[in-house]
Amino acid sequence: MVRMLRPFTRAVTYTRWLHLSMAIVWPSLWLFIDEAWWTVATATVLLGLAGLVPAMRVVEGFQARLLLTGHGDGGESSEIVVAPSATWGDRGRLVVWLQARLFFGALVSHLAVQLLLLGVDLVSTALSGERAGGAWLVVTGHHWWHALLAPLPLALAAAVVVASGHLITVLALRLLGPSPAERLAALEERTEQLLERTRIARELHDSIGHALTVAVVQAGAARAAGDPAFTDRALGAIEETGRAALEDLERVLGVLRESGKPVSGRPTLADADRLLESARASGAKVDAEVTGPVETVPGPVSREGYRILQESLTNVLRHAGAVPVRVRVHIADDTLVLAIRNPLPAGASGSGRGSGLRGIRERAALLGGLARTGPDEGEWQVHAELPLS
Repeated sequence: MVRMLRPFTRAVTYTRWLHLSMAIVWPSLWLFIDEAWWTVATATVLLGLAGLVPAMRVVEGFQARLLLTGHGDGGESSEIVVAPSATWGDRGRLVVWLQARLFFGALVSHLAVQLLLLGVDLVSTALSGERAGGAWLVVTGHHWWHALLAPLPLALAAAVVVASGHLITVLALRLLGPSPAERLAALEERTEQLLERTRIARELHDSIGHALTVAVVQAGAARAAGDPAFTDRALGAIEETGRAALEDLERVLGVLRESGKPVSGRPTLADADRLLESARASGAKVDAEVTGPVETVPGPVSREGYRILQESLTNVLRHAGAVPVRVRVHIADDTLVLAIRNPLPAGASGSGRGSGLRGIRERAALLGGLARTGPDEGEWQVHAELPLS
C-alpha cells in the first residue's frame, strides 16, 4: 500500500500533470469563445507550424526537462535536448511531440475531470438521490451504497495522473531526445575527452614517475657511497630532476585549467640531453647516438618520442639499476626510430613492467606507428618506429 502511494509523495508527479495541463490552456480558452470544429483544426495547424520554428525546440526541451524529470540537468533530463532544431528530422519530431502533447493533455484532463465528477455524483445520489450533473456516465437512484463506490473514481483519477505523467515523459525522451547526428557528435566529444584524460594521465605518469625514480636511486646511492662529494652531486641531480618534474606538472595542470592552452611548451627530443644526463647522474652508463636532424621532427612526434625515451630510461633505473644503456635515435626515410637496450638483471624474466610499457605502445599507436618491448637476446629492448608524416 505504501509503495502504491509513493508516486504521490514526489513533486515530479504533479509537475508532469501541470505540463500536460499547460498544453490545452489556450485551445480551451479558444473553444470557450467559439465552440466549432474548425477551432480544433486551426489549433492543430498552428501547432504544426510552430514546430517548424527551430527555437521552439529550445522552449519545449526546457519545459520537459524542468517539469517532466524534476531537475534541469543530469539523469533523464540529459536525454532531452535543449537546442534549436538543426534538421528537418528534428522539426518533424517536434511537430509530432506538440500534437501528441495536445492530444494526451486534452484526453487525460477530460478523463480525470469526468472521474472526479463521477465521484461527486455517487456521493450526491447517496445523500439526496439527485445527481450533481456534468459526468457522462449517468448514476441513477437513491442508494446509500453509492457512497462506498465514490473512492473508486478518485483512485482511477489518481492512477490516470501518474500513468499519463510517465507516458508523456517516455514520449519526451523519444521525440525531444538527441538525433543520430547529435548522438554521434556527443560521442565524438566524449571520446575526445577520454583521449585527453588518457594523455594527461600518461604525461603525469611519465614525468612524475621519472622524477621519483631518479630521486630514489640518487638518494639510495648517496647513502651507500658515504662520500660527501658524491652526495652533493646526487642532491644536485635530485634538485634538477624535481624542478623539471614541477615544470611538467604545472604544464599539465595548465592544460586542465585551460582547455585551449597549446601543448607546444611540452619537452621534445631536442631536450633529450636532460634525460640522458639525469640517467647518467643516477649511475646508468648511457651510450647515446643521435643520427638525423632532430629539430625537423614534427612537434607531436617529437613530444611523444621524448616521453617514450623518458619512460624507457625510468624503467631501466627502476628495474635494472645502474647498468649500461644503449640509446639510438635515428631520423630518416620519414620515420623516427627509437631503440633503447639494457642488460636484464640476474634472475629477471623481463616481463610485467607495469603500465609504462602499455603507455609506450599506446603513444606509438596513436601516431600510427608501432613499439616493441620485451627481452631480446639477454637484454631488455624498447624499439619504437614513429612516422614523421
